[in-house]
Formats: sequence, C-alpha cells, structure tokens
Amino acid sequence: MNIKPLFDKVVVEALTVEEKTKSGFILPSSAQEKPQTCVVVAVGPGGNVDGKEVTMQVKVGDKVLCSKYAGSDFKVDGKEFTIIKQSDILAIVE
Repeated sequence: MNIKPLFDKVVVEALTVEEKTKSGFILPSSAQEKPQTCVVVAVGPGGNVDGKEVTMQVKVGDKVLCSKYAGSDFKVDGKEFTIIKQSDILAIVE
C-alpha cells in the first residue's frame, strides 16, 4: 500500500474494538460505535492550506484520538482506512 495524502490530510487505521460487552454479550458490527482511537498510517506534507501555514503535528505510527464521525472511509487491499484533516485529531495517545 502506498497512500500519499495531500496538504493537511492524515490517513488513519482504526484500532480493533472489543466485540463483547463486559457481561459477555457479543455485539454485531452494526451495533458498535465507530472507533475513535486510531493509528496514523500516512501524513500529508502540510504547507499553505486556505491561506494559513499548517505544520503537521503527527507522524506515522502515532496512536491518536479522532473526532467520532470525521473523515472519509475507504478500503485498500481489503483493509479499511479513514482520511481526515489534521484538525480532526483531538489528541496523541501515549
């Protein structure tokens, strides 16, 4: 896979979520919330975006917390990814 995002875009891959509740019930994928914790897969170069200079704050491999319904989902080689603006990243998880 070779995805190269443009400007202030970041490609993230959702971390797998627990499919069972604490009491042992298995949740179907349609009942699960969209995961908010992701791993950064690719980062755009930043630069001048809408007249403002943007410096990228994240790097490939960072574990981040994203806005719940931000970005656009897509598949490459059967894997699901989301492309978001850097401003949709809420925090870096250490």
